[in-house]
Amino acid sequence: MRVAVAGTFGPLHDGHRSLFEHALRFGDGGVVVAVTGDELAVETRHEPRPIPSLEERTRAVTDELAALDEWDREVELRTLESEYGIATDEPSIDALVISPETAPELEAINERRRERGFEPLSGIVAPYVYADDGERISSTRIVKGEIDEHGRVLE
Repeated sequence: MRVAVAGTFGPLHDGHRSLFEHALRFGDGGVVVAVTGDELAVETRHEPRPIPSLEERTRAVTDELAALDEWDREVELRTLESEYGIATDEPSIDALVISPETAPELEAINERRRERGFEPLSGIVAPYVYADDGERISSTRIVKGEIDEHGRVLE
């Protein structure tokens, strides 16, 4: 199965690592990791915050995937320039790794795929990873200085 996962991935944290691990585990036909381009990364923030450059985020993702890949998967990194981009444009993808937060978007993605004559994607839901305080780990919380990348409380 060819699996895709997409995100801004900056700063990286254990929630992202969970997404990558799911993609690598199930992606025996290859893994496509789409890193949000700089412009889209700013546009899609619910709360404005500093975001590392695409180059920095891509380098961090590459290093993290190499550290996590115990299956020796073929991994392809791409830049995501539009909200659904690769998921709706790439017929060879079979599944999308998603979080509970993004799971509802799979229906819209599959509708667009059907309109293009592509098979719908299966969803592989990676559960949230929680910080020591019981709240979900997020890049925004890390940037605010509430937690570190592993969810340890800093305040």
